[in-house]
Amino acid sequence: MGDPTPRLAGRLTLNPLRHLDPIGTLVFFLTRMIGWARPVPVNPFNFRDPQRGMMWVALAGPSANVLLALFCGLLYRVLMTIPLSASSPLTKVLVPLVLMLHIGVVINLGLALFNLLPVPPLDGGRILAGLLPRDKAALFSRVEPYGFLILLLLIFGGVVRVFLYPAIELGVRLIIGRAL
Repeated sequence: MGDPTPRLAGRLTLNPLRHLDPIGTLVFFLTRMIGWARPVPVNPFNFRDPQRGMMWVALAGPSANVLLALFCGLLYRVLMTIPLSASSPLTKVLVPLVLMLHIGVVINLGLALFNLLPVPPLDGGRILAGLLPRDKAALFSRVEPYGFLILLLLIFGGVVRVFLYPAIELGVRLIIGRAL
């Protein structure tokens, strides 16, 4: 969208270490369901239309996760066509690789769907704000300071499990042809 802020902050890189948040990573390993990365700095005032620009920027994250899930799924399907015997030396390489690709599909779909929840500061909240009329978007953005608390309530209240898990499972079935 033309904003130089991420580039100037050194965040336009495929190096995952530049994107890890130490606390978010630790929380993810401890809970196995909640975690976060360092947010990419964006200055919406560098966009022609800040509200719509943020919507498109927010859509990029979940879109990238879906593309990664599709890529992992494609590789998974290709590798699953290779006939292997238990004694084949390729088995020791391909079986773990196939498992990693399967998990890659699950995690990336989970990240995409979770981030699409319409709760600020998640991408879904920014997308919804971009779709709302300006006055309603300004009102909606006032929820952001409470977003983390809302997410905790949704997660520990079971709402995320009830709605997201079936969607993730359906996505995995569609992409790789089998359940989680």
